Parts: sequence; C-alpha cells; structure tokens
Amino acid sequence: MRQLEEIACPGTLAVSVREIGGRRALSRDQDVELPLASVGKLLLLAEVAMSIEGGILRPEEQVELCDEDYCEGSGLLLGMSGRTWTVGDLALLTAAVSDNTATNALLRRVGVDRVNAAASALGLSRTRLLDRIREPRGPEHPPTFALGTAAELAHLACLVAGDLGWQALMREWMTANTDHGLVPALLGHDPESDWLANKTGTDVGVRADVGIVRGRVAYAVLAHGEPGSDQELAAAVRQAGLVIAASAESWIE
Repeated sequence: MRQLEEIACPGTLAVSVREIGGRRALSRDQDVELPLASVGKLLLLAEVAMSIEGGILRPEEQVELCDEDYCEGSGLLLGMSGRTWTVGDLALLTAAVSDNTATNALLRRVGVDRVNAAASALGLSRTRLLDRIREPRGPEHPPTFALGTAAELAHLACLVAGDLGWQALMREWMTANTDHGLVPALLGHDPESDWLANKTGTDVGVRADVGIVRGRVAYAVLAHGEPGSDQELAAAVRQAGLVIAASAESWIE
C-alpha cells in the first residue's frame, strides 16, 4: 500500500486518519496549522447541532436573511427568492452545498465566539473561526475564514461518529454533502449511500476534506500551497484518499 509520505504535494499536505473506537492511526504533518476554507463550517455545524440538542436552538426557528449575509461563492441562496429560512434549512444548505449565505446567517444567529467556545469544549484548541465568509476578502479583514490542524479535525470527525443526538444530526447533514471530488474522488462508491459523511473546503491555494468512511474511519486531509497550485493540491488530497480507503478496508476486515 502506498504511504502518505510518498504523496507529492507542491505545498503542505497534512493528514490524520483514525480508527473510530480503536487505536490504529496514520498521519502526516497532522499538527501543522493551516487555512481550512469551508471545512471550518464544521465548527459552526457542531455548535448548531449541540444547541438544537440542548434546546438552545429550535430547528424550525425562522431566520430572515440580511443583506450582509449574502455572499458570492458556493451555495444556492444567492439565486433563490426566499428571504426566510429555518435554522435546520440553513444548516442543511451549509453542509450539503457549502452555502456561504446560509453560513453567514447561522453565524450571525449564534456568533463566532460561541462557535469557537464550543470547539474548545470539544477539544479543538487550535482550530477556530476568525471571521464570517467574505467574497472578496480585503486587507482590512482577518486573513482567512478559519484555521486548524488535521489532528484536531480528525478528532472532531471521531466525535461526530458517536451516538448522541447532536452527533447523529451532524452526521445526517454531512452525509448530504454533494462534493465528493477530493478524498473519495478516485474511489468507487455510491455517492447517495451512507458510505461517506464529509465536508470539503476549497479556496485559492487550499483544498481540504474532513469526514467519516463507512462509520469506522475518521479522516482529515488539508493541503495548502501557493496560488496556481490548486490542481496539484487536489491531486495530493485524492492520493491521500486512496491511502485512507485502503486503510479503512484493512481495519474493518
């Protein structure tokens, strides 16, 4: 089996792979702090899911979009006429199509500080949001949306595989993700099955994917390089996906 160390990457490739409920693991530069792009939305989804379980938020609560919520980039809400959506709708849009407008509306509802406090309580001390989503991002803004490490994000994926109500809800959202173009891109699987629950992130010089394979293996793959290296970064993440899938097969058997 090809090893993680053998994968060519034009920048930094950080990988953390863990057997859920076991001790087996693989890693490469898993403690390096890198920009996360939309993978950082997992922190928001975790806070929303925990708040729903705790009765702090109701999934049917109506949230009216503000002009400042609307954001270019990924998503559907920019092209839709509705201005009022439920918390549950916004969370699903954030998870399924990485909707930037939905993300900003949820962040306005719960606050970046609350999201980061929840992440810290889950054991993510270096993985946090810096800002809302902005397109474009100017010099007067924080330099990126979110930062973190593969090790902490794989830890979060392991937590999401648990049996609590918020964990099941978050898995449901992640299973709805429509982007299977990174870690699972080279793998044969049914994209409409529960084989994979994941969240991807894409930005200039950033390709990232965090998720759970077959309910038994948690992973986080972060690739970061210079502008113009995006295709090579994506290729490195996909090669890491082959290693992750091979590990999953051997660990599950």
